[in-house]
Amino acid sequence: MDDPEIQETVESILGKGAKVVDCEKKSSIKEEEVLFINGMPVTLEGRDGLAIKQALITGQVPPCDLLNTLLIKTGILKAPVKLDTSLSVKSTTVTKEEVTVSRDGKVVDERSRETKEQNFYTSAITEVYEPIKIIPTAELLNGKYARTKYSDNNGYETGSEGKFESSSSASSCESDGPTYKPQTCLSKDSGHLSNSTSTNKADFTPSSADSLSSLDEPDFLSEQFRKCTFNGTNGFRKDFTPTIFGTVASDLTPKDCSNRRALVYRDGNLLSGSLEALIQHMVPTDVYYPDRAYLFAFLLSSRLFIKPHDLLARVRSLCETQQGLGSANGGASHPGQARFAEHLVQLLAEWTETFPYDFRDERVMQHVRTITQQCCAINPSIRGNVSSLLHNLLQRLTALEQYEKTLDLSAQPQDENCTDISEVCPVPAVLAQQLTHVELERLSFIGPEEFVQAFAKENPHLETSFKDMKKTHNLEQYVQWFNRLSYFVATQVCKYQKKKQRVRVVEYWIETGRECFNIGNFNSLMAIIAGLNMSPISRLKKTWNKIHSGKFAILEHQMDPSSNFSSYRSTLKAAMWRSHGAKDQRQRIVIPFFSLLVKDLYFLNQGCSNKLPNGHINFEKFWQLAKQVTEFMAWKQVTCPFEKDPKVISVLQHGPILNENALALASFDCEPPENNQEKERCKTLKADSTAM
Repeated sequence: MDDPEIQETVESILGKGAKVVDCEKKSSIKEEEVLFINGMPVTLEGRDGLAIKQALITGQVPPCDLLNTLLIKTGILKAPVKLDTSLSVKSTTVTKEEVTVSRDGKVVDERSRETKEQNFYTSAITEVYEPIKIIPTAELLNGKYARTKYSDNNGYETGSEGKFESSSSASSCESDGPTYKPQTCLSKDSGHLSNSTSTNKADFTPSSADSLSSLDEPDFLSEQFRKCTFNGTNGFRKDFTPTIFGTVASDLTPKDCSNRRALVYRDGNLLSGSLEALIQHMVPTDVYYPDRAYLFAFLLSSRLFIKPHDLLARVRSLCETQQGLGSANGGASHPGQARFAEHLVQLLAEWTETFPYDFRDERVMQHVRTITQQCCAINPSIRGNVSSLLHNLLQRLTALEQYEKTLDLSAQPQDENCTDISEVCPVPAVLAQQLTHVELERLSFIGPEEFVQAFAKENPHLETSFKDMKKTHNLEQYVQWFNRLSYFVATQVCKYQKKKQRVRVVEYWIETGRECFNIGNFNSLMAIIAGLNMSPISRLKKTWNKIHSGKFAILEHQMDPSSNFSSYRSTLKAAMWRSHGAKDQRQRIVIPFFSLLVKDLYFLNQGCSNKLPNGHINFEKFWQLAKQVTEFMAWKQVTCPFEKDPKVISVLQHGPILNENALALASFDCEPPENNQEKERCKTLKADSTAM
């Protein structure tokens, strides 16, 4: 044996003189992929590890539930985790000037000067990852969660006296983390009886808007409705908490798909169903009430297939045939009818609260009056709720009519004397605040259904038409406001013949745009950028040469349309983070670039109107559209915290603006045409204006 180490080992065991005839060596190599989190190694193994690896390789964010599972396994999440996130934008502009003095062809003197301008914007947010737990549905229905604490294997206690907080995500993958024994309960809904299983799983999710992109749509919607919808003014219990529709823990609908009225589920989430089955699912009983997230998603997109007045008629018909609504016996039919009547009025209250403009249609109101009368006959104690419902609806519709009248007044011809906005409001930060007032007011009157109905008008193949309904035009008016602000900015610049004054006005609007960015008012920011980039303004080279363009370059970078506005979308996400946990109203403001939002919703809406090959409605698309619109609803509910200046707002909304041709002529008056193309255009414009 040539290996002395082996020979020595054998002799130490068998004694001196032992001879090794043959030896076989075996070596094993174990490879494992490790992900380091805060310096702690986490082995990527199994199906969850493979999913995280694939996501990281492809540059995607791994699903939140998979990351949570690994963190729980490794014991990292044994206490709330604090995460500090900061967004920084830095821009450096270097300007170099060289001057050469020559006499008789000889260089006499050479001088150069270099200036450097640095602009730095930053925002920061601190968020805490907390453990959140889903309460079993059976306990919710029986009220057992009150004064009860639930603890998991890590020693956490969740739940508090009289309160319930639903998890913001429901995992579609099985977890090896702490689980709880399923509880079997008998569930009843809309005339059906079935056995269902409720399961409770611990889930750790970040309390930040960053997790929204990885959540299932039903869970996200439930979380949003839990935070920011109904105010309890209709007389119903304010402690009513919606369950998470579509999860095994909360869905009470039978999963039998053997008939055409069935709803189709996958991993506990509603995927599709016939129109009849979806309508049946929203009809309450004495022991069943539909989930808020489902109600919002269905009421939002169902109008692509059935008009609101027809939908309410179908609901009324089902209540009459299945629950005895309007029967001669009244409340004597069975003891549960009083509870059913309360649920039905609550359904109407949520409908009027979320989609009040549906009730401008007299056909809808006829059904409302009939249903409320029938419910009061069954349960006289809910008359106060009905009165509150109708009063709040009247207030919303009256406010809409008054707002529409103000829009009609703003459309009338105004005084042609162009007021300098910088004289009325010398401080750009104050002007940005007044712009935010206008934006939030106009946003607040846009109904969520307007997105669907606006797109439906462009699709001739839809099964329903909105021509016979009294429509609102708040969405179109908001787009017109964006265009008006852009032209207003350009008009303010071109009104001055002197270059020094134009420079002052341009810098004033750039600073105003910067303040809009800091507030989170991205729509006004984009309108200002669009106004300054209009050709009558951008061609004023002598004016722009006197302007420090570094600040404007930063704003343009934020709204750069390349890569589908990736820079803006990142900034918007940072603003959502700030808004998500903010207590100060100033930090809650998020006003999105509206045209891009409409574009995103348009493409989502295209999938909603297409039925599946089996004739079912694709409810998965309903969830996606509802998720986006729910974000918008949260943004528009913010109250503007700044002091309102009616004089400034009047100039912004009613001040005169020049049209495209008038702006071009004014621009040529400021700085004459430089090339043949501009000269020809100037000549044509002057000829047209003379002819008029």
